[in-house]
Amino acid sequence: MKEKKVYITRAITKKATDYLAGSCSVEVGAEDRPLTREELLQNVRGKDAVLTMLNDKVDAELMDAAGGQIRIFANYAVGYNNIDIAAATQRGIFVSNTPDVLTDATADIAWALLMAAARRVVDGDRVTRRGDFIGWSPLFMLGVDIVGKTLGIIGAGRIGQAVARRARGFDMKVIYTATGPKPDFEKATGASFSGLDKLIEESDFITLHLPLTPATHHLIGAREFGMMKKTAVLVNAARGPIVDEKALADALRAGRIFAAGLDVYEREPEVEPGLLDLDNVVLSPHLGSATFEARDNMGIMAADNILAAMKGEVPPQCLNPEAAGRK
Repeated sequence: MKEKKVYITRAITKKATDYLAGSCSVEVGAEDRPLTREELLQNVRGKDAVLTMLNDKVDAELMDAAGGQIRIFANYAVGYNNIDIAAATQRGIFVSNTPDVLTDATADIAWALLMAAARRVVDGDRVTRRGDFIGWSPLFMLGVDIVGKTLGIIGAGRIGQAVARRARGFDMKVIYTATGPKPDFEKATGASFSGLDKLIEESDFITLHLPLTPATHHLIGAREFGMMKKTAVLVNAARGPIVDEKALADALRAGRIFAAGLDVYEREPEVEPGLLDLDNVVLSPHLGSATFEARDNMGIMAADNILAAMKGEVPPQCLNPEAAGRK
């Protein structure tokens, strides 16, 4: 398979790159930044496979630019809202993603944001660095308790369920929304299925773990913030546009909710300006899967999908197996 040409749009870990290069001719984007549209269109030409990032727009134009030999676009992410699956299927091109291998890392970052926001860790760090910490005080920088509270999980897929499992250590009541009840999940964690509005009204902490679709765009906005407890903490480690960031900034500034923790943004990498001067929001730069182990495993999984496609097989994490046989 050494004659097969693979393009990786941005540098990934050496372990994953070397693994793929052992079987294919690999070219990697020369600069550590998102490619321009023109660069992407040019660089995919003549490639048999392309390993894409979550911010690479993979549409019919890009597929046609690659040429008739292209077999797969392997997305280096669990989400795939950047890819036109229907267009790929129509052209007999496989699309794959990287589920499971980043589940725990992303669940951990959600909990890191939850705890940091609840206990004002980042705000406290700023106070300390400025030299404004003058000693312990009974009313200084009070946060909210986590133990025994209600955790609302919007989207109980792999990551949402991993977040719920961690909540057991804090003796939390877990309620969740999903496309339907999940009996095995409920049995394992004690979680209860709920409607969205009820979850929003009852939860002390709300975490988002669902894909970005037309139905989930601005799922959480001014109406929902008005329904939350004033002590509520919102965490988004899914996709930025699920939350109306202007409405979130207004809610935080007005004290309609206590705090928020964000790892993703509506116009990423741009952050809503109204959030930047607020002390009651923790902002992390899309670190959900940013561990050495997760990023290695994501790359190797994407590579395995590419290698399967090069052999004429349906990739293990294929999102459109019906593309088989259309070439």
